[in-house]
Amino acid sequence: MEFDRIYFYVEDARESRDWFVNRLGFQAIAGYANSHTRTEIIGSGPVCFVLSSPLTPASPVASWLKFHPPGIADVGFRVKNIELAVARAAVEGAKILEPVGEDQLAGGSFKRAKIAGWGDLSHTLVEGINGNLPLLNSAALSLFAKIDHVVLNVESGDLEKAVDWYQKILGFAPQQNFDIQTDKSALRSRVMVHSEGGVQLPINEPASTNSQIQEFLDANRGAGIQHMALQTNNIVATVNELRSRGLPFLPVPETYYAQLLVNWQQYLPEDWQAIAASQVLADWPEASGEAMLLQIFTQPIFAEPTFFFEIIERRVGFVNGKQVQAGGFGAGNFRALFEAIEREQMKRGSLTIERSNDV
Repeated sequence: MEFDRIYFYVEDARESRDWFVNRLGFQAIAGYANSHTRTEIIGSGPVCFVLSSPLTPASPVASWLKFHPPGIADVGFRVKNIELAVARAAVEGAKILEPVGEDQLAGGSFKRAKIAGWGDLSHTLVEGINGNLPLLNSAALSLFAKIDHVVLNVESGDLEKAVDWYQKILGFAPQQNFDIQTDKSALRSRVMVHSEGGVQLPINEPASTNSQIQEFLDANRGAGIQHMALQTNNIVATVNELRSRGLPFLPVPETYYAQLLVNWQQYLPEDWQAIAASQVLADWPEASGEAMLLQIFTQPIFAEPTFFFEIIERRVGFVNGKQVQAGGFGAGNFRALFEAIEREQMKRGSLTIERSNDV
C-alpha cells in the first residue's frame, strides 16, 4: 500500500491552488468544474492533491463544509488488489461509498473504489491495471519525495476503537505508542503502519480536557486529519526555500538546541549549525544509531487551528556496521512538537497554565 491522491475540501479551489503553488512550490496540473463543484489538481513530483470547492449548495463539498472547516476529506491509498481490499472492508463492516469501477487517465487506466473512513473521513482506493498506475507530473522539479505520513485525531476514548478499525478494515498494525504529558496538557498516540509499503498513520486522542488534540476536535467539529508530513531529501534547503516563499513555521526555543548538544553531541552531523539555524527538530529514534530524523512544522494553513504540514527528512546512518534509514518517530521530536503547539495555544488563549485533569 502507498499513499495516492489526497482530497481537500476548501472554500475556493482556485485560491487554494494559488496558495499551494506560491507557498509550497506545487504545480497546477488541471482544473475543471461541473454544475455544482469546482476542482483543481496540483502536484509536486509524486505528491498529488485534489482541491474541491462548492459552486452551489448541491455540491457534496458544501455539505461537508457545513460540518467542518476546510481540510482533508479523503486520504487515497494505492493497493495491489482492489477487489480483495474492498471485499475485506465490506466483510469487516465498512461502508462502501463507491463500488469498484474503471477510470482512464492520460498514459494509463486504473480501478477505483471509495469506502467510508473514521468519522467523516473517506478513503479512495486505487489499483493500476496490469500494474500501471499513471503518476501525474512525476517528472517535474519537486521539493518533496513523497508523503511520509498522515495523522488522524479522534475523540477521547476512541483511540483503541480507531486502531482496531484501521487494523481490521485496511490491514494496518500498531507499531509505536506515545503518551505525552506536560504540566499543562496531554495526549495519547498509536502509530499505525501498513505491512505492504510501510504507509504510516499515527492516530491521536486527547488525554486532558485542554489538550491541543481537543482544541483541534473542537475547531474541526469532530475527528479528522490534523497534519500531513511531506518527505524531502534536503530539509535545510527545502525549509529555506519555503521560508523565502512566505510559509510560516512553528518557532523553536534556543534551549531545545542547547539540550540536544548535551544529549546527542556524538551524533551531530557536519551541517548541525545549518539545522539549528533553520529551526529544524532533530531526533535519533531508538536503536537507529547515527540515523537521524529531522522535522519541522508549519503554522495551521487555514483560518482555524486545524490542519498543518510537516516537512521531514529521514537520514541514513549506521547500526552495527549496517546502513539504515531513520524510521518511525522519535519521542524527543514528538514532545517538542507537542510543546510548540502548546505555546501557540497559549498565544491564542486556549490553554490555561494549570493542567486539566486527565479524561
